[in-house]
Amino acid sequence: MHTEPSVKVAAIVLAAGRGTRMKSDRAKVLHPVAGRPILFHVLDLLTHLSCEQICVIVGHQAEAVETAMAEARYDVTCILQDPQQGTGHAVLQARRALGDFPGTVLIVSGDTPCLGEGTLRHLVSHHHQAKATFTVLTTTLSQPRGYGRIVRADNGAIVRVVEERDATAAERAVREINAGLYAAQAPFLFEAVTRLGCDNDQKEYYLTDVVRMAAERRLLASVRTAAEEVLGVNSRQDLAEAERILRKRINARWMAEGVTLLDPATTRIDASVTLSRDVVLHPGVTLEGHTRIGERAVLYPCRIKDSAIGPDVLIKDHCVIEDATIEANAVIGPFAHIRPGSRIRKAAKVGNFVEIKKSDLGEGARANHLTYLGDTTVGRDVNIGAGTITCNFDGETKHSTVIEDGVFVGSGVQMVAPVRIGARSTIAAGTTVTEDVPPDTLALARVPQQNKAGWVHKKSPPPTTDPPATDPAQTDPA
Repeated sequence: MHTEPSVKVAAIVLAAGRGTRMKSDRAKVLHPVAGRPILFHVLDLLTHLSCEQICVIVGHQAEAVETAMAEARYDVTCILQDPQQGTGHAVLQARRALGDFPGTVLIVSGDTPCLGEGTLRHLVSHHHQAKATFTVLTTTLSQPRGYGRIVRADNGAIVRVVEERDATAAERAVREINAGLYAAQAPFLFEAVTRLGCDNDQKEYYLTDVVRMAAERRLLASVRTAAEEVLGVNSRQDLAEAERILRKRINARWMAEGVTLLDPATTRIDASVTLSRDVVLHPGVTLEGHTRIGERAVLYPCRIKDSAIGPDVLIKDHCVIEDATIEANAVIGPFAHIRPGSRIRKAAKVGNFVEIKKSDLGEGARANHLTYLGDTTVGRDVNIGAGTITCNFDGETKHSTVIEDGVFVGSGVQMVAPVRIGARSTIAAGTTVTEDVPPDTLALARVPQQNKAGWVHKKSPPPTTDPPATDPAQTDPA
């Protein structure tokens, strides 16, 4: 951080809340925003700021939250708050882990995914420049309902924070709110939280009461920030707003790096995606997970997840690509599905309504129409005809198909795995391949055609022999 070299910073992340307004079986902090759990955005920020220790206070669904962090390999100390008796009580739980910490402790809400690095840096920097013991972050909202209000004296100094449930009508009219983020000197912080009471509407130990303690001793400083930085996700509506904010930031960052987004409003890029220069994203592109897009790739409306797309690749409309690798100059789609474990080699083509699963399509190979390749290795310059399928599953086991270099596969072919097609062979249209085909061979396996004359006539109703009806009015009575 841009502070004195001797400054040490640790963090306490409050992530124990139930999030009842989310009305979900999932822990609030594990709901995804821009492709990552809410909590992970906060942890990524603190990790990037080189905090010496990060303590995460867990409570509701503690095991699920801890497991998620462990799987993501975050180096944090998990501390259980049970029972959950307020934010002050939550901070108190970290005293054993951080009570002897000699520097500044950041207290951050685990449900603030839009918090920016610049805001935290400014908070810490101001805290030290002001030689404060406790610094509170504030913002102003046009509709501050649900937030604690900042109460200032006539000289502008903060006197206290009052929670909405405990506020008077005049205090509720205040638009400046407590953002729930603080910088504190560890000795003062842990001494203060041990003296908290719970004489309030919720009978909880409020961390905001520490603001009053610091103000009374003239140890308090404050920093203001933009409202969107400290948006707390407490409802599905908040979740959607956080999604909008982060995606707008992500799109703006990539455009600044030389990526063309023809319609940013309909382009969704997860926080973990990596893009290269001169990539062009048409309206309706969705990029998820740890996807990487190479230079000059052009993507029309598609969904790509956890995949590597090489340079100069063209992805046409309405393709789905998951956990796959597409090498340089390949062309995919439209309406193609590349499933996990697949690799499309250089200059290969995958066309209309082709599905490829756990297969390797060789350099320059072509599967242009209505094809399924499963558990298949395809060599260089192979042509796969329309309507070709590999029959890779026998009901119990998956089997592999190998198609060597230069093979021509005609239309409507079925290859019953396990089977190997030798190099430069030709498989005639309509063939069912059940045995290996040697190199330089024509394979032809068709049931002889039988034409049975009159078959359709016999199946159709016989023509009527009745004379046509006449109009009685036109009949001569004589």
